[in-house]
Amino acid sequence: MELRTLGRTDIKVSALCLGTMTYGEQNTEAEGHAQMDYALEKGINFFDTAELYAIPPKKETQGRTERIIGTWFQKTGNRDKVVLATKVVGRTGMDWFREHGKGASLTRAEIEFAVDRSLKNLQTDYIDLYQIHWPDRNMSNFGANPARWSPPELHEDENSIESTLEVMADLVKSGKVRHIGISNESSWGTMRYVAASEHLGLPRVASIQNTYNLVNRTFETGLAEIAQRENVGLLGYSALAQGYLTGKYRNGAMPAGSRKVLFDRLQRYEHPRSIEAYDAYFNLADEAGLDPAQMAIAFAKSRDFMTSVILGATRMDQLENDIAAADLTLSSDVLEKIDAIHQEFGNTAP
Repeated sequence: MELRTLGRTDIKVSALCLGTMTYGEQNTEAEGHAQMDYALEKGINFFDTAELYAIPPKKETQGRTERIIGTWFQKTGNRDKVVLATKVVGRTGMDWFREHGKGASLTRAEIEFAVDRSLKNLQTDYIDLYQIHWPDRNMSNFGANPARWSPPELHEDENSIESTLEVMADLVKSGKVRHIGISNESSWGTMRYVAASEHLGLPRVASIQNTYNLVNRTFETGLAEIAQRENVGLLGYSALAQGYLTGKYRNGAMPAGSRKVLFDRLQRYEHPRSIEAYDAYFNLADEAGLDPAQMAIAFAKSRDFMTSVILGATRMDQLENDIAAADLTLSSDVLEKIDAIHQEFGNTAP
């Protein structure tokens, strides 16, 4: 498994990262443990989770994923073999994250509460990469991109990027956190984080976790240059477009136990042009004799700005197939044809 440097840190992470958001909802504790065993065996040393998980978010399952990882650490003693990433939620109206029952935002008290709870859940005394799951400020996100940009409504009590970095700096000083990252962030926000760290002598963000896949390459506009020039590498999520790029929903199929059937939360990837784009990529995979999921993962892994591609699976055979993409290098011919399809369809699921 190829190892890549995480930002400007001295940490080496595997080019594929194990995503864990299904643990505690679609996957049992035993299944989560088996996935972590297998991923480590195959050379994946990077696990990603969040205080939000399991998905879909709800009070009954919040924190369950971290607790499953924690019991695996306790059982196996493998904490020192894993680069562990988790996240604190940004501003949200979901009222079960904090003890006051009033939603959450990125105040000092709430970040400190969140990190201490995550450490307890994970049964560890440090987090290698602590990420802001989404911004405190009001912005377009999670596929809700407007057709035309307009100034967002500002929160009167918005917590600034500078104040968030100050809290993170204290977490680093305390030893609870080694490095910090951002997620679901914009070009403007990323550069504000970089500038604030330089001007105020605060910790530098090592990574940005945003969506990146064949039908959403919006990261390439603005953020890719920042990632490369500022060494804020991408941790790409939804490389398989929430399963659509595997082909399992092809021709209207609805496999039992799939996220679409269970939760019907895949609308971000169901625009009419997206379905046409999927078919074009499937036809290319068929023509090249490639598994479509492996082609999609290998494409994401091949990007110069990509630090690690986050994989998520509910079944072991899915995970095995996805991890096998680590050994796949796409030919120049396939890459040119992928770009041609992208030129025709564009970012159909931003």
